[in-house]
Amino acid sequence: MFVDQVSISCKAGDGGDGSASFRREAHVPRGGPDGGDGGDGGDVVIRAERNLGSLANIVGHRFWNAPRGENGGAALCSGRSGKHLEILVPPGTLVKDLQTGELLKDLAADGDSIVAAKGGHGGRGNKRFATATNRAPREFEKGQPGEAREILLELKLIADVGVIGLPNAGKSTLLSRLSRATPRIADYPFTTKYPNLGLVQVGDDVRFVMADIPGLIEGAHAGVGLGHEFLKHVQRTKLLVHLVEPAPADQSDPVRNYHQIREELRLYDESLVERPEILCVSKSELPESAEVAARLREDTRLDVLEISSATGRGLTELIRRMVAVLQGTGETLTD
Repeated sequence: MFVDQVSISCKAGDGGDGSASFRREAHVPRGGPDGGDGGDGGDVVIRAERNLGSLANIVGHRFWNAPRGENGGAALCSGRSGKHLEILVPPGTLVKDLQTGELLKDLAADGDSIVAAKGGHGGRGNKRFATATNRAPREFEKGQPGEAREILLELKLIADVGVIGLPNAGKSTLLSRLSRATPRIADYPFTTKYPNLGLVQVGDDVRFVMADIPGLIEGAHAGVGLGHEFLKHVQRTKLLVHLVEPAPADQSDPVRNYHQIREELRLYDESLVERPEILCVSKSELPESAEVAARLREDTRLDVLEISSATGRGLTELIRRMVAVLQGTGETLTD
């Protein structure tokens, strides 16, 4: 199950109370105060873990409560601090305050973390209040309450390459051909219900993460077809591979389809249309492919690749161009 947004309630542990006690020992009159301090409450920590791919591990666990600190004891015994509670999320998770919408931290890399709720400090025991004039204090402090906070976790996948295009353009098939990903594939629209990630290995030294982005149709920027839910995953990518189907089942114009997707990107985030892009006509085994590629070249003045995940045509060149852009050794692919 792929989940990219979850709200949780975090409650850090309260601090333990300080102790008010006095030394009691035979033949030792006026033993004096010996109350220990309370322990600190545990923090609620959110940490990015690279082995996770979505927020599915958190679904169904709404409340996250860290343990409180133990109370102080006699003989200057301090209470044990509560253990920190750690919540693991995938890299690319935005941690936001649910009440205000404030971004607390972007956990972009493996190991990044944030204290979502700070544990309360333990109270001081009566030994801390002893002075030259007050040798038998009965004062002690209660532990401070731990922080409580409503948190919104929002995942934006971190992928080097994002594959975009209308439904049934061949995005998932291309991902399965170039990587070890096994997305669901069928010959009808909206087969892909969530983004799929795959690791593309080129030789021994080069590899990059590729994602197919579903749900991009007209009106996607406004949430039509759940497009708003998926467009956010495009924002993390360094390079876009735009697939245009040469013979759409709805008999729509492929050139118009290309501009339609570009417009949806622009309406959602204008910076996306400035991102490096490789324009490809997919399913080049179809007879309409060459004509559509020629029309796109004339209309856009861009270099257009003709590829086929079924026959393998053009895939080697596509990989070469992706690596060139990601490594900064090639020209911008939209030139």
